[in-house]
Amino acid sequence: MSLSDSVAAVVAVFRRRPADLLPLYLLGAAVPAIVRVLPFLAAIIGFVYLETTGRLEAAETAFADLETDVPDPEGEPEAFEAWLLDVGSALEPLATLPLALLVIVTVFVSLFAFVALTAYVSAGQLTACDARLRSERGLVTGIGGVKRYGSTFFGLYVLELLLWLVVGLLIGLPTILLAGTVGLATPLLAIPIVLLGVLAFVAVIAVIRALFAFAPVAVVVDDVGVFGSLPRAGGFVRARPVDAAFYYALSVGLLLAMSVVSSVLVLFEVAMVVSLVSVFVVLPALDLLKTALYDRYRGRLHPPAMADRSLRTQFRAGVRRGWKDMSVFVRETIGLHALVVVLGVGSFIGGWLLVDPYTDVLPAAAISARLEGHIPPTAALEFFGNNWLVAITTAYAGVALVIPAIASLLFNGVFIGITARLEAEPLELLAFVIPHGIFEIPAIFVASALGIWLGLVGWRAHKGRIDRQAFADALERAFWVLVGIGILLAVAGFVEGFISPYYWRPFL
Repeated sequence: MSLSDSVAAVVAVFRRRPADLLPLYLLGAAVPAIVRVLPFLAAIIGFVYLETTGRLEAAETAFADLETDVPDPEGEPEAFEAWLLDVGSALEPLATLPLALLVIVTVFVSLFAFVALTAYVSAGQLTACDARLRSERGLVTGIGGVKRYGSTFFGLYVLELLLWLVVGLLIGLPTILLAGTVGLATPLLAIPIVLLGVLAFVAVIAVIRALFAFAPVAVVVDDVGVFGSLPRAGGFVRARPVDAAFYYALSVGLLLAMSVVSSVLVLFEVAMVVSLVSVFVVLPALDLLKTALYDRYRGRLHPPAMADRSLRTQFRAGVRRGWKDMSVFVRETIGLHALVVVLGVGSFIGGWLLVDPYTDVLPAAAISARLEGHIPPTAALEFFGNNWLVAITTAYAGVALVIPAIASLLFNGVFIGITARLEAEPLELLAFVIPHGIFEIPAIFVASALGIWLGLVGWRAHKGRIDRQAFADALERAFWVLVGIGILLAVAGFVEGFISPYYWRPFL
């Protein structure tokens, strides 16, 4: 089998039942939405602490006495300095040791949770890739891989991080000492010493990253532990240097290409499209490729047959199925959707009431001002990308026992309530929101209900009330429902980009 066979296998998996693999990558994109529950919880604890100790009331009183007109730092530097001092004094009641400890603990726990969850989800992703490349059910095997290999993947992540730190110390400290010593006598010689140190660090890190790139695949394919995977990954690189070099070159090339494209799109305020392409195409393709290369090395590569339908036909069929599955899901879960609407409206009211006492202090903004520089095509694309990514992360984050999906819904409701209360021209904001809101708001509600539903299914799977097959079916169904939600959000993005900012201006 040649290198092209591995590439063909990747294409075949993408073309043949992609919904049996991609849900795990959407779950990976939802990891930040799961982790951010921790800062939300910490914020609530901090608020209760400040409220019960009277510190919040003291800060509110101090801020109420502040000058609302901020002095010009260039025209009135002394007045601006005095204003900053007053702000610092107003914040003093909030600067406490318990609050500082809460922030530090939250940061470290959140980082640990992010790394651990990423490791466990990655274990499921690579296990699903290996299964699909052997024509097996990807989601079923991937769910098993989360439990079987998650801790091993976490060990690999920690070991690689420790190696990076050791290399940094072994190369960085001598470089700094040598450059400092030489620089005292000849400053210009310090520059090449630092450059050589940086190059040495990058070279060693590149070797470590190259080895650890295939170690997770070895864990899954060869069913070995952390220290057993490293020599096997090294054996693959030595035995198949062309295959390994092809993967490394493609990975670096895609990373650079995505960075360039992202930088260009940022100039036009279109960033979320790159994230969607990464989640749906780049990340699964790279994982499939390195798994296919290693499977071919082990003689285990037996991919599914290439789909006999054209891409256009397959795309149209997928759109139809997504719309149908979303419609059926809504009809079957009316109670969940009613709960979501109540929570959404309630959080909106909560956000409005929360910021109401501070309207005299916080600056108001008009929607017309925020729409300055609006470019319809790029704005429509960004609105669609951002909203669909929010829907995806809200839905799949719900797998973590429902809470992240509800937290996302409440956060968005509170944020919109705050934004609406601080709007300088409420009628203009309402006129702007209505045309695209009739598509966008229901779509987010459906995504939230989907997240709660997935969480309930996940809980039943955790308790053994349903088997792995049923849980995999639920993840796949959620994928198709999200395709239907994507259709709604594409319409909403078009309306928000081309219609909402303009139609009301002649009348208001």
